[in-house]
Amino acid sequence: MFQQSALEKLENYFTPLADRPERCVYFYRFVGVSPEVTAFVRRYYENARRNGVIIDGRIPNPDANQLAYFSEMMGMDFRLDREFLSGKLSKWLPRMSEAQRGTVTSAVFATLEDMLRKGKNENMLRNAYIKYMCWLYYRFEGIVNKLGNENLPKLLYDGAVSHYELQLLIVLSRAGADIVMLERNGDSGYTALDPKSEYSRLYPASGLQPFPPYFNLKWIQSEVIREANRQRLYGPEPKRKACTNAWMKKPQLSEVLTDIRARGGDDRFFYNSFLAQYGVSDKLTFPGDIFAFYKQMKAGNRRVCIVNNGIAVPTPGEIAAIRRKNYTSAEQLAGDLVQNIRYAADAELQRLMIKAFLDTVLGEQNQPDVSISRMTNQAVYLLCWLKRYQEDLFANWKMPEVSAFILFGKCATEHEAKFLRLLAKLPVDVLFLQPNLNEGGCFQEDGALVLHCENSLPMDAFPVDESRARVSTAAYQAERDLDALMYQDSGLYRTQQYSKAETVILRTMYEEIALLWDQELKYRPTFQVVNGTVTLPVLLEKICGVKDGQTSQYWLDIKKLITPDTLVVAGIPWIDPLDANPIKSCATQFLQNGKLLKSRIKSHKAYSYGILRAEMQEYLLDKLQLLLDQRVIAGTYQNGTEYTIIAVALNLKKEILRLLQRFDFTKKNPKLIVINTTEEILSLDESILFAFLNLLGFDILFFVPTGYQCIERHFQKPFTNEQQIGEYLYDLSPPDFSTLQERGRNPIRKWFGRSN
Repeated sequence: MFQQSALEKLENYFTPLADRPERCVYFYRFVGVSPEVTAFVRRYYENARRNGVIIDGRIPNPDANQLAYFSEMMGMDFRLDREFLSGKLSKWLPRMSEAQRGTVTSAVFATLEDMLRKGKNENMLRNAYIKYMCWLYYRFEGIVNKLGNENLPKLLYDGAVSHYELQLLIVLSRAGADIVMLERNGDSGYTALDPKSEYSRLYPASGLQPFPPYFNLKWIQSEVIREANRQRLYGPEPKRKACTNAWMKKPQLSEVLTDIRARGGDDRFFYNSFLAQYGVSDKLTFPGDIFAFYKQMKAGNRRVCIVNNGIAVPTPGEIAAIRRKNYTSAEQLAGDLVQNIRYAADAELQRLMIKAFLDTVLGEQNQPDVSISRMTNQAVYLLCWLKRYQEDLFANWKMPEVSAFILFGKCATEHEAKFLRLLAKLPVDVLFLQPNLNEGGCFQEDGALVLHCENSLPMDAFPVDESRARVSTAAYQAERDLDALMYQDSGLYRTQQYSKAETVILRTMYEEIALLWDQELKYRPTFQVVNGTVTLPVLLEKICGVKDGQTSQYWLDIKKLITPDTLVVAGIPWIDPLDANPIKSCATQFLQNGKLLKSRIKSHKAYSYGILRAEMQEYLLDKLQLLLDQRVIAGTYQNGTEYTIIAVALNLKKEILRLLQRFDFTKKNPKLIVINTTEEILSLDESILFAFLNLLGFDILFFVPTGYQCIERHFQKPFTNEQQIGEYLYDLSPPDFSTLQERGRNPIRKWFGRSN
C-alpha cells in the first residue's frame, strides 16, 4: 500500500510519482484560503477533472437498483479475507491490473481491519464492504485502473465527510490516489471521526482566511473556464516581460537617464521605469534641470513623447475608428476590442500591446461598481490613446529599445491613470511629473515609484526648447513665495488670482440694492473661496412699479446705479433678430451627447473669443455648458433650443466682452440695467443672454414700471427675485441719463444743505 507524506510545498501535489520521496501520496484538508491556496485549488480542480474524481457534497448511498445488481452479480456473502476480497474485485472491477487489484485488496482489507479493531461487528463490516464495492463501481470505476500510476489520480472532496466516505477515501489513498478535502465549515466534523488526524493532514499554512461564501466547486469551475477563455484571448505569450524600476540603484528621477543596455542583460525582460514625482526639490533650478534632463534623453536617441496638463480626450474621429459591439461580459468585451490592436512592424511588440491591454481591462472587472458599459468606455479610450501615441513611441522600434512617455502637470482623469499603467507594461519609461503641489488629480500609484518633494512650482508646460526653459531668478522666486504667503487665506487677493467661479443669487430688500450695487464682491454676504473656486454673490432683481409714483426720483435712482462697469439697456428689444450671427450656421457642430466640444469650438473660424484671456475663454465655455445642463431655458434638449443657446452665448456684444476681459472675481463685477416701459416681452435670444450673463457673474436689474410679465416667458421657472416698490405707471420714456440732473436744488445751496 502507498504511504502518506508531508508536503514541502503545494506544487508537490503535481510531481510525478517517481520524483516523490518514497513514492508517497498526499491527503490534506484545507480549512481556509489564501491567494496561494486559491490558485492551487483551481489547478487541482482542473487536474481532478481530467484525471480523477470531483465530489461536491456527499457521495450518494447505493440505491435499491444498484444493490440488486450487485447482489445478482456478486452475491451477498462476505469474509474478511484477502483472497475473498481479491476474487470479488477481479470479477467486479476487471479493468484493474493485477498489481492495482492487489493494492486495492490490501487497502480495503486494512480499512476493514481498522473497523474491526474499533469494535465494529461482522454485519457492519459486511455493509461497509458492499457500500465500498458499489461506490468503487458506480462512482470511481473511471480511475481504479489509474491508481498508483506515475501520474496519480486526483480526488477533490468538498463537503462534510461521513464515516463511510472517509473510510473509502482512506482506501483510495492507500491504493495510490492524491486527495484534497475542502472543509468550508471548519475541521470539527472531521476530527470527530479522526481525532488524532491519523488518516489525513491539516494544511498548516499561517494567515489562512475563512472560505468566503462564494467559494465552492461551481465558482472554481467558472474560474477555471474563465482562465481558459483568457488564455485563448491572449494568444501567444510575449517572449519578454517588464522589469519595472527593480534595476534602479537609487529612487530618483535621474535614474531614468541610465542607458538601456546598462539596466540589465537578462533576455527574458525589458527594463523600464514607472515613476511619479510630486513637487520639486529646488524651485530655482528645476526648469533648467528638467530641460537638461530632456536634452540628455534626446542625445541618447530616445523617442520621447510629452503631454502637458492632461491627455486630451479622444476625438469623435478617433472613437469612430475603434471597431466595437455590444457586450455582455468582460471577456467578450476584451476579446473583441483587442482585435483593434495591430502592429505589423513587430510581432513581439504587438503581443506585448495585446497582453498589456487585456491585463489592464480585465483587471478592472472585479472592482466594485464597474459595469460593462463603463469598462467599454474605458477600453475605447485606451485604444484611442494607444493608436494616437503609437508612432511617437514605437516608430522603427527594436528590442531592447525603451522610449519615454512624460505626462507633465496633472493627471486629470481615471482614464489617464489607467493609460499610464498600460504603458508601464510596455517598453516605455512612464513619467508623471506634477511640480505644482496644489494641482489635484486622479493618478493611481499602483506599481509606480513615487517621489515627494517639498516645494511647489506652477509651470505651464514641460520645457522642450531654450525658449520654454524659463529659469527664475532668486529675487523673482522670493517675490512669488511672499506673494503666496500674502494671498493664501489672508483675505487679500492678487489681481486675477482665481480663474474659476460660481454664482449665488442674493435675496435683498429693495433699499439694500443701492448699498450692495457698487460694492466689491469680497465684501458681500456669502462670498468665499474654496479649493480655488470663488463664490460670487450677485444681484438678479425685477423691480416693478414706481415708488410713490415719483418718476423724476425714479430716474434719478436708476442714474445713481450707473457705474463704469454698468451697461444700460433703455428699451426692449435689445437684440435685433436681423443682426448677423456667424455661430448660428455651425452651432450643431459644437455639441455632442449634451457636451460642448470645446476644442472644436476654439478652432472654428467663427469663434471670436480667442482674443480674451485663456482663463476667461475657459470660464465662458464652462458656464455655457452649465446653462445647457441646468435647462433654465424652456425647450432645451426638446426642440433644438440648445443650439440657439450656443449661438447666442458665443456671439456676445463687444462691450460685454470688454467687461468680461477685465472682470476680477474678487473685485467689482460687471452690471446690467434693463429698462422696459412698454408691453414688449423678452425674446428667446434675450432671455438666453440674460441667463448666461447671470451665470457669468453679472449683477442684473430689470426696471419694469408697468409690472408686466415681460421677462418670464422663456424660462422653465421664475428667473429673478421680484420687488414691488410702488404704483404701476405706463407709457414712460427713459431719459438721457448722461444729461439727467437732480432738480430743485441750487448747486451753491446744496453745499449748505438748503433748498431753493
